[in-house]
Amino acid sequence: MPSTVMSTSNTGAAHPYPVAVSASGLRKSYGDRTVLDGIDLRIPAGSVFALLGPNGAGKTTAVKILSTLVAADGGQAQVGGHDLAADPQAVRAAIGVTGQFSAVDGLITGEENMLLMADLHHLPRREGRRVAAELLERFDLTEAAGKPAATYSGGMKRRLDIAMTLVGSPRIIFLDEPTTGLDPRSRHTMWQIIRELVTGGVTVFLTTQYLQEADELADRIAVLHDGRIAAEGTAEELKRIVPGGHVRLRFTDPAAYRSAAASLRETTRDEEALTLQIPSDGSQRELRSLLDRLDAAGVEADELTVHTPDLDDVFFALTGGGNAPSRTDQPKEEAR
Repeated sequence: MPSTVMSTSNTGAAHPYPVAVSASGLRKSYGDRTVLDGIDLRIPAGSVFALLGPNGAGKTTAVKILSTLVAADGGQAQVGGHDLAADPQAVRAAIGVTGQFSAVDGLITGEENMLLMADLHHLPRREGRRVAAELLERFDLTEAAGKPAATYSGGMKRRLDIAMTLVGSPRIIFLDEPTTGLDPRSRHTMWQIIRELVTGGVTVFLTTQYLQEADELADRIAVLHDGRIAAEGTAEELKRIVPGGHVRLRFTDPAAYRSAAASLRETTRDEEALTLQIPSDGSQRELRSLLDRLDAAGVEADELTVHTPDLDDVFFALTGGGNAPSRTDQPKEEAR
């Protein structure tokens, strides 16, 4: 019987959810190099979990262990309610894996790749053809199905890769850096596919080198550094552990600027630019409090912007910035 984890809804009520993946004290070394040094994981079913870390941090090793491709040196894990060591076959039956490197055979067509996977899953021929056709249509590959996969673009190959992973209807999918090397359009298409999978109840264990990807997709994120989980939480929770968040107020009227400065505490002032910077975590509660104080003083700012630390800041703070994952440049300040 799968274990459960308590999750709190927006109403504050707690609800139990089955745990799709759990691990305790997972360890793995290669020679003198410790790759995983006792990591703990607890991933609710029907969610996206992102494992983030520098290159060589052990993300792929974690995926290989949890998908039964390599054995851990120590610790315990359950995947889909099955013990990793005691019942690896049951684990394999419950999961799908899309690795960093494509499993697509470029010498045969997309349809033939799908039918090959159907045969590997021992589906009856008619059932295999039905499943292959449905998945090819779902991933917008029907027109290209009869062409050799070697002629596919990178994005098409990645979509075919995931379609092949879904042939066995896995409830848990490991995606190891699924969008590496894709252009922005193909990456966003892949994000939409992942969201649709989760909407259908699938659990996604994602490793990524794109900070924005984790921010966009993941319900929870863990940062792996030196073989250990340095921090874990929602994107917003992780951002709050890094100092530096603030609200910036800009004025055009010097009198309004002086009134605001007199009514607000702990401000950093720029007399020339007529701006005030107030420490803040960017929460709705703090913003409401700030606006209430401005209203009480009879002052209105011409512009209010909120700066909150992003995952770049979190990553650099937790790992020292070595071998940083890639990111899509985004402004850190949002105009309000």
